Amino acid sequence: MMKLFLYIVLILSTSLNSLAQEKTLAPVESINGIIGELLDQITIEKGEKMDTAAIRNLFHPSAILTVADASNAETVPLDDFLSLLKDPYYEQGYLEKEIHKVVDEYNGIAQVFQSFYGKDSEGSEEKGINSYQLTYYGGRWWIVSLLWTIESDKAEIPAKYVGK
Repeated sequence: MMKLFLYIVLILSTSLNSLAQEKTLAPVESINGIIGELLDQITIEKGEKMDTAAIRNLFHPSAILTVADASNAETVPLDDFLSLLKDPYYEQGYLEKEIHKVVDEYNGIAQVFQSFYGKDSEGSEEKGINSYQLTYYGGRWWIVSLLWTIESDKAEIPAKYVGK
């Protein structure tokens, strides 16, 4: 009886270990996975700190991030972006979730337009578009660049990017 119990425990622990390994690898193996993982990582509850090492793993080492609108564009390298995420402002909590996305993919590259909803700890809400450029190699996707803009009264998100 004890042998049977130990055998069952061994099988269960092996199965759970395999599932944990798959979960660790799965987000970067698909476009939906890697983008979903980024949103999961930057959405935090009050008092939490962002896991910048996990976020770094989603991006190509030479990735750039740009926030832009019709009047300006500001670009930072990945390391500078990760430093910004350590600001105490983000420890107050932040939510970002996908509304809709449009994916174009060919031969190991992809362009994704993702509309999103965001809310900070002060209750400020916004919608915008994330534009991801990704590349696939080494058995996984990498975010090469991320460009985003915020919706305004003068520039509403087009219907095709909100799933209408």
